[in-house]
Amino acid sequence: MASRFNALKADAAWQKVWEDRATFAARDDSPKPKSYVLEMFPYPSGKIHMGHVRNYTMGDVLARFRRMQGMEVLHPMGWDAFGMPAENAAMERGVHPGGWTYENIATMRAQLKRLGFALDWTRELATCDPAYYGHEQALFLDLYAAGLVYRKESAVNWDPVDMTVLANEQVIDGRGWRSGALVERRKLSQWFLKITDFADELLDGLGSLEKWPDKVRLMQENWIGKSVGLQFRFVLNLPSRLREGSGEGLSSTQTPEHSLPQPLPQAGGEQSVEVFTTRPDTIFGASFVAVAADHPIAQGLADNPQVAAFIARCKQGGTTAAELETQEKLGFDTGLTATHPFDPTWQLPVYIANFVLMDYGTGAVFGVPAHDQRDLDFARKYDLPVTRVVGDGDRTDPLFEGNEAYTGPGALVNSRFLDGMDIDAAKRAVIGRAEAEGWGHGTTVWRLRDWGVSRQRYWGTPIPIVHCDDCGAVAVPADQLPVVLPEDVSFDIPGNPLDRHPTWKHVDCPACGKPARRETDTLDTFVDSSWYFIRFASQPQDKPFDKAVAESWLPVAQYIGGVEHAILHLLYARFWTRALRHIGKLDVAEPFAGLFTQGMVTHETYKSASGKWLSPEEVRDGTEIATGEAITLGRIEKMSKSKKNTVDPTGIVDQYGADAVRWFMLSDSPPERDLQWSESGIEGAWRFVQRLWRLFDAVEPAEGQDKALDRKLHQTIAGVAGDIEALQFNKAVAKLYELVSAIEKAAPSASRTAAIRALVRIVAPMTPHIAEEAWAAMGAEGLIADALWPEVDPALLVEDEVTIAIQVNGKLRDTLTIPRGMAREAVEAAALASPNVLRVLDGKPPRKVIVVPDRLVNLVA
Repeated sequence: MASRFNALKADAAWQKVWEDRATFAARDDSPKPKSYVLEMFPYPSGKIHMGHVRNYTMGDVLARFRRMQGMEVLHPMGWDAFGMPAENAAMERGVHPGGWTYENIATMRAQLKRLGFALDWTRELATCDPAYYGHEQALFLDLYAAGLVYRKESAVNWDPVDMTVLANEQVIDGRGWRSGALVERRKLSQWFLKITDFADELLDGLGSLEKWPDKVRLMQENWIGKSVGLQFRFVLNLPSRLREGSGEGLSSTQTPEHSLPQPLPQAGGEQSVEVFTTRPDTIFGASFVAVAADHPIAQGLADNPQVAAFIARCKQGGTTAAELETQEKLGFDTGLTATHPFDPTWQLPVYIANFVLMDYGTGAVFGVPAHDQRDLDFARKYDLPVTRVVGDGDRTDPLFEGNEAYTGPGALVNSRFLDGMDIDAAKRAVIGRAEAEGWGHGTTVWRLRDWGVSRQRYWGTPIPIVHCDDCGAVAVPADQLPVVLPEDVSFDIPGNPLDRHPTWKHVDCPACGKPARRETDTLDTFVDSSWYFIRFASQPQDKPFDKAVAESWLPVAQYIGGVEHAILHLLYARFWTRALRHIGKLDVAEPFAGLFTQGMVTHETYKSASGKWLSPEEVRDGTEIATGEAITLGRIEKMSKSKKNTVDPTGIVDQYGADAVRWFMLSDSPPERDLQWSESGIEGAWRFVQRLWRLFDAVEPAEGQDKALDRKLHQTIAGVAGDIEALQFNKAVAKLYELVSAIEKAAPSASRTAAIRALVRIVAPMTPHIAEEAWAAMGAEGLIADALWPEVDPALLVEDEVTIAIQVNGKLRDTLTIPRGMAREAVEAAALASPNVLRVLDGKPPRKVIVVPDRLVNLVA
């Protein structure tokens, strides 16, 4: 063996061996226990960066470790390949989205292989391949036939520049994430999946996911949003003239017809507004009623220019719950009032408000400012009453002061017949009266809404539906799948090229044979990622998957990915498996048994003198290389292409080798926390790889035992195994540093030789190339990738020596290492013989000796 490890040579040699032997191809028929390890598959955006490297290194260590434990491991890789970025590239560069995508896949595949990941490349898939999305179309039609897919008109986020529907997450500060245009709320006919049919199951199932982070389960629970409360109606009053607003209300000079919203909801012949609340106990603290801009009341008033302008302003605001919480609360006084259900003389003003959405609840709320922060902010802005109705300690007076709502416990106050009740009792009392008097009923509502899957863009899975004037929406027959995207499309003008294609959308109706039109919307890319893990497990040509084969691998034992996917992707995947179970395709409810959300890899950000983002390669010694001008050093942030603070691993791997890069990714930080990329860190990892090589190079037969080293070795074998299973890779790294140091310090012996040979196997999941090289040089059989994890001697896991403290009058004077369980008399004698103790006692015997076995001796002088 050479004295220096040649990483480039070893990397290439062993990666070729693994590929030639299909070492990591998983066998469906293996008699070994199966383990499915999966990282969230990447979008082929061009090149991988260190964030990808960290994610896939974590999964790779676990996959290799479980192979060493004698398991048959499925560890696949594929590409989440549909989506808007490819269309953006087509528009900006004049290329086809498919060509751009497959070029990126080739680049990123080569980069991943260069890192030596133990991936089953025989199962590689790309969601933009008709061989994948054709099966997705078949599953979509199966769900359609089962009544889990429907079409309706729905409000959407419409980007008027890109001319497409945007997901809520693609709307930033009311603007399209790519175009920057003000987003509009439009009504379009959309396809939906009935995820709400599974709301209870999805919520209850979270309790079984014991190997998921608590924060992710809570995020999903909040997104599903089960709320038990009261749904009731306020009777509306239409005054002869509108109230005068305070700058954002209708003026009193408006003609009366503007005050008559038509049509309005009817209840028992009266015009009314339905609201839902989880806090009916606070009903006597009501200060106002607010409706969404899309509510029939608002729309009935929209012939007034001021109302129309305010509604338009609302439609340009936030669309997510998080944005609604943070944006400025705006309201428009309609001039209408609502009658309090317990007091016909009590009139509440009715506002149109930008923080109420038709998509949630009834599209209307009543505000209780003293006990809801959003309502309080609104009330303070529009000078509305704020009445305390839940006592806060000894504060029970009705006048509520300050700008922080009280949301804690307490007895009801200033609430008539509710006074003195606790919150739960008051809720029951109000619901009881509402039901008895016929103006409301207790009910359960969900924040979760059905999943809108229509996207007005080209680069996605075509929805396999044909629209016929006579037959309506008709499913494409199974023998006509896949419905393949046409390649001869143009992106010269905004909008969906499928709408403009001269021939593709024109087909005969499968039912009656008359001329019809294909659906030109494509599926949300979240559909693609909602079942890819099933296709990885089973890939027959004639159907999406084989039930028995897929179930032999599922659920995924360990899923690893970013917390940014904690809600939608994971929720949709959980729904998809349940929907497949509902129609008998799969007998699995939860797709991912274990989930780990890793931290991001971060890097400094840089801006040029002109304000442009600069990459690390464009900066040297505080200046922009191209211009020589000083740069502005920005915050340390998650690596992202938009801020150009990514580090391409290719050059780093070529310089230091794959193992050093992998080791750094595992060593510096707990895996759930962010990791800051640094050149010094990778250099330290490279030096450690060379330390390993020097140890492996020095292994020679020797005699004699080193009991302390034997114990250290077996404790490390057990400890590292436990840390890898717990995904605490930094702790495993720390234990390996300690073992390497102990081996380096130890004298030649049989124990030292055994420790070095075992060390090769212990580091193999983390640094596989150097491990294979050393394994071969030591003359071991086969590949270390196929070797078993070292066995542990349980007897060597227990320390037979302990270090105890020796105190005099409670002050530490010495420590002693003694055999565990040493007799009390012997411990006392050893303590009294300590030179430090003898010096303190100065020849005088102690008055008392206190011995705590295996911990300390305290001498009272």
